[in-house]
Amino acid sequence: MIEINTDRAKQFIAEDDFNQAYKQAEKAFKLVQQGRGEGSEWLGWRELLADPNDAVLEQIDSLATAIREKADVFIVCGIGGSYLGARAVIEALSSFFGSDGPEIIFAGHQMSGKYLKDLVDYLEEPNNDDEPKSVFLNVISKSGTTLETALSFRVLRKWMTKKYPGDVDDRIICTTSEEGGALNELIDEHGYKKFIIPYDIGGRFSVLTPVGLFPIAVGGIDIRTLFYEAVSKYEELEEDPGQVLEYATAKFALFNKGKTLDVITTFEPQLQALGGWLQQLLGESEGKQGKGMFPATATYSTDLHSIGQFIQQGSRNMMETFITVKSADKSVTIEKLPGDHDGLNYLSGLTFHEINTQAFKGTLQAHTNGDVPSIVVSLDKLNAQHVGEFIYFYELLTAVYCYCLGVNPFDQPGVEDYKREMYQLLGKN
Repeated sequence: MIEINTDRAKQFIAEDDFNQAYKQAEKAFKLVQQGRGEGSEWLGWRELLADPNDAVLEQIDSLATAIREKADVFIVCGIGGSYLGARAVIEALSSFFGSDGPEIIFAGHQMSGKYLKDLVDYLEEPNNDDEPKSVFLNVISKSGTTLETALSFRVLRKWMTKKYPGDVDDRIICTTSEEGGALNELIDEHGYKKFIIPYDIGGRFSVLTPVGLFPIAVGGIDIRTLFYEAVSKYEELEEDPGQVLEYATAKFALFNKGKTLDVITTFEPQLQALGGWLQQLLGESEGKQGKGMFPATATYSTDLHSIGQFIQQGSRNMMETFITVKSADKSVTIEKLPGDHDGLNYLSGLTFHEINTQAFKGTLQAHTNGDVPSIVVSLDKLNAQHVGEFIYFYELLTAVYCYCLGVNPFDQPGVEDYKREMYQLLGKN
């Protein structure tokens, strides 16, 4: 279950302003629900939940299971929405150290030659049994020509062709558009296994497609639970969108009051990558026409020791979004020590999670006292069920909020500007 608490945002908003913003949010939700808003041709992320395809889930699960049995390393080669969602779910639901499946490594999300060289050198090293590593690669790109991903894939494909001359074509899996694009040419030539990215779903909304589900399944996470809990959330919010409307209203009203920064934070370090996914989802959707809040991310309590001072007493142009988890499946209990040399015996009997929860509550109150409006999003537990709900909730929230702002949630024209300048400098025709 997900709970949304906007009380510490609403206290900074006049009642009339909130009511006006709520009316706008209701209209925005109808635009999404009825497919009448700008960019509505990109609403496939809703349609796949309205009409689930069990056959695709079975194909994903079957291939992922086979790879988990054979692979020491599984490389996900993609950038932006082609890796952020998968990474967020995998890190949220996996152990911090080690796993019972292949090591999952991300590539193609930057252009560091050192990273790529170090990666190849690492792949050359034997595994723990002193045997050569067994490596599989999933390249994710609609066009197949996205510079960062295509460059890394070029290098890694060459290495894998040399390393596994007998079965390299079985070790490379492409996730791409149904037809057209550079990857489909390679698929036709080599017979690589292929998953299709639906044409009507943009990258930042694609985590519940094979883009995200395949790496997540290789990570050993139950994708059926993840997916079908998102389906349940879709059905619930179609009937009662109250939580989404409250959240979108509060954020829109705060934007109208001059808030230009949304600090997305959590006290759970395994949710750091989830913040990265939210940063793209929101930032690339709302940041247009001189509008939107910049989505910053922070992980507390670590970052309280670096930016906490600024949030408490710096420029008052920000709001804060806390992502919290009510209960932990693992923790450590503080024991009473003789002598109490560190003065911490007063905490004996408490778990780290209980202490962390009080740190969150104290920070929330302090920042409210410092005039920072806050929205709290609470998950009961960190599991596939609640993360699936969370993913769809935020996808819908993003669309509704962006329509409140009067911008198309689904395009990203500004991204093309840097590409044009970069390609010109690189000498591309």
